[in-house]
Amino acid sequence: MILKPHIVALALPSKFAFPHTTKPSLTTCLIPHFSATPLSYGPSLRKGTAPSQPPPNQNDAVLREEAFTRVFLLAALRVPAAECSALEARLRGHLLNWPRVRNIARVPGDDVHPDLAPLLPHPISADQEEDESRLVALQRRIHGKADADGHVLSPVLYRERLARTFNSRGFVKFRHLAKISRPNRNKKRRKKKEEDEGVKRVGENGSAAVEVVEDEDEEEEEGGLRKLLGEEFARSKWRGSTRLLLLDERYASRGVEELPEAIKAVLKEYAEKSTTLTFELVRCKLTLFYNYWQMTEVLEALLPEGMIVPSAFETVGHIAHLNLRDEHLPYKRLIAKVVLDKNKPRIQTVVNKIDSIQNEYRTMQLEVLAGNHSLVTTVVENGIRFQVDLATVYWSSRLGTERQRLLSGFTQNDVVCDVFSGVGPLAIPAARIVKRVFANDLNPYAVEYLERNSVLNKLERKIKVFNMDGRRFIKAMYASDVSQSITQVVMNLPSEAAEFLDAFRGIYKDRPEGGELTLPMIHVYGFSKARDPEFDFHERIRIALLEVAVNVDMRRVRLVAPGKWMLCASFILPKTVAFANTALDA
Repeated sequence: MILKPHIVALALPSKFAFPHTTKPSLTTCLIPHFSATPLSYGPSLRKGTAPSQPPPNQNDAVLREEAFTRVFLLAALRVPAAECSALEARLRGHLLNWPRVRNIARVPGDDVHPDLAPLLPHPISADQEEDESRLVALQRRIHGKADADGHVLSPVLYRERLARTFNSRGFVKFRHLAKISRPNRNKKRRKKKEEDEGVKRVGENGSAAVEVVEDEDEEEEEGGLRKLLGEEFARSKWRGSTRLLLLDERYASRGVEELPEAIKAVLKEYAEKSTTLTFELVRCKLTLFYNYWQMTEVLEALLPEGMIVPSAFETVGHIAHLNLRDEHLPYKRLIAKVVLDKNKPRIQTVVNKIDSIQNEYRTMQLEVLAGNHSLVTTVVENGIRFQVDLATVYWSSRLGTERQRLLSGFTQNDVVCDVFSGVGPLAIPAARIVKRVFANDLNPYAVEYLERNSVLNKLERKIKVFNMDGRRFIKAMYASDVSQSITQVVMNLPSEAAEFLDAFRGIYKDRPEGGELTLPMIHVYGFSKARDPEFDFHERIRIALLEVAVNVDMRRVRLVAPGKWMLCASFILPKTVAFANTALDA
């Protein structure tokens, strides 16, 4: 069989001319801008052509998704559907290798209608009986029946048959049985709309579309066949369903004779297998929509040139927490809209911290920029569910690794005292490990969520909750009968936790030194901007305890700001501090 190439000449329509753009301001920042040199390979907003769009409304600060549509011209091989997978494996190094874009495309009309399929022989096999058996198998896979199987079952009978098929013991009411047997109306509407438009969207969330560019002369020659059999049979030479193998972008303007010898050798090998097998080289238009581009790519195009692109944020349940710089504030709602669009459905609310933490409850002042206005969410950490309200309590997902490190050091014989527990990110998972947990927080809203979360995770019997000042809580614990059992004390309030260490002075002053007493392991957190943060934090601990000989295991937790470290100091309470003659008053 001789290879039958078909090359379609392409003239770029004027409507795909790249529009003139200017440097964005506050009112024109919705228009993408680029000044860098286009990338040499792969998709980019700097490449391709942008369909012409109506001029933006300068008074409307709304993100225009249409401005991010890009059209790329590619070459593709139209091949029989039955041979598509094998050819893809053979030509893998020469096919399109773009992220999130499949190199196998389907366009309207590439599948043979079941009613007309019996009129066309199989493209490879000449055995009529084998063709008919394959057609029957195909009809059963698609429609659940073949011509000899009788009439179509009604939805009620179909559900009953499904029930009897799924359960060997007879008819049972399945929870999702009606949904299984119900036709997907939205999918049908979407498919009909795509067929009407002549474009079939592919990729995740319909982020791309592939369309074959036809030559006008070819359309005139095939007009009679199109009117006779319909749009899907415009190419009379094809005897079955077809697929498009998108070739690498460097072959976009090449003819069949200019293709690499490896491609031509593979096609000739397959063409010699059958007298009816035909391949076709066509020109395609690959359209990438707003859904395709990553968050950083969109923001880089929207924000002014030279501005740092905010690419990271903290996730708390369904809430994305931004810490925008001052230069980003004029574009804060635009940034939030992109963050929301590119992280749905996981993210439903985008907020920004508008002020530093200064109140005694350490709650953040947040501004909702996009999505719903609910700041109540559920967070899952270390297998524990937490309900939090960011408007009234403090939560940091970035400390999850540090909390897990502390938990790994606890045993079933420990009794933990969490001085600044918040909603329980450490106290509640610790209750699954240790013997008992005493949790305290000054914020009444945090205490309410702490109790709620302990019940939610069925650990309320192992947690005793308090609502008081940290210094008063420490003194109350060691003045009670449970003081001998406390083995671990956690003080995670980095801004001022070290100042509460004076509460441990003299906690055992009224008890004889010769008796058996348990000296707790204290884990205290703090911030330091010093050149030597470990030495600085160690000095503050010594000053608070009024003790020089304090053997401390210091660890850097994370860098919270340029030059500002969060540290954790772990040490066993010195005996001289516990039995000090005088204790500092709170």
